[in-house]
Amino acid sequence: MKTSNPVLARLGQAAERERSAGYAPAGPYGQPGIPQQYPSQAGYPAAPPTVAPMTVDDVVVKTVALLGILGITAAAAWVLVPDALVGTAWIGAAVVGLVLGLIISFSRMANPALVIAYALVEGVFVGMVSKAFENRYDGIVLQAAAASFGIFFLMAMLYKAKVIRATPAFVKGMIAVITGLFAVMLINFVLAMFGVNTGLRDGSPLAIGFSLVCIVVASLSFVLSFKEIEDGVRMGLPQRYSWVAAFGILVSLVWLYIEILRLLSFFQGDD
Repeated sequence: MKTSNPVLARLGQAAERERSAGYAPAGPYGQPGIPQQYPSQAGYPAAPPTVAPMTVDDVVVKTVALLGILGITAAAAWVLVPDALVGTAWIGAAVVGLVLGLIISFSRMANPALVIAYALVEGVFVGMVSKAFENRYDGIVLQAAAASFGIFFLMAMLYKAKVIRATPAFVKGMIAVITGLFAVMLINFVLAMFGVNTGLRDGSPLAIGFSLVCIVVASLSFVLSFKEIEDGVRMGLPQRYSWVAAFGILVSLVWLYIEILRLLSFFQGDD
């Protein structure tokens, strides 16, 4: 089963190698593809080892687990981190989360420990951001969380009903747009650290428009995740790759939540 996603295609190749290794390991001199006779019991040949494939249920379970880890960590950070250290913890968690996210995204192997570590760090980040916004705008966190999960379930229903499909052109376009937005946000963050205001995050009409664009793109990024899950199941990726699929959904949810939180704050006004 071919896919237009290069990362998923690479994972599919890795899965194929694992399955091949299970049924036809390399020979004593390293030559590939030589069938191996497995020991038998009671006169019957033993079955070769197999790799359990991932399923949609696996992804659902992993996603719920990661959300639970993130939620508990966010609540703990909210309570335990003093107000004076919110900014420091916010920036520190954002940087560490970015590094972990890049490692997971470009890694050739699914590593559950890294994905769980990412959820923990993002929990601190989300907790600090939420605390900062809630202290200034009462009730904004609940509104943003409800809107984020509402959009997620809406996109899931639209994808299941085939209203939105991840065509090759759609996937390529989304990857290009997400990459561009990421570059713009990174440059804006660096400039902001040096006191330069680009107008993208100050509540101006430009900032509102930029947040709306980010919300639309973050919402559509769920379609990429759903497509990756669908292709992964069809390609027979090993079960542990469900962690990677769950990671993708978590990234989109956090991004969507932060952007909605920011957009809502633009309309709240100062107390």
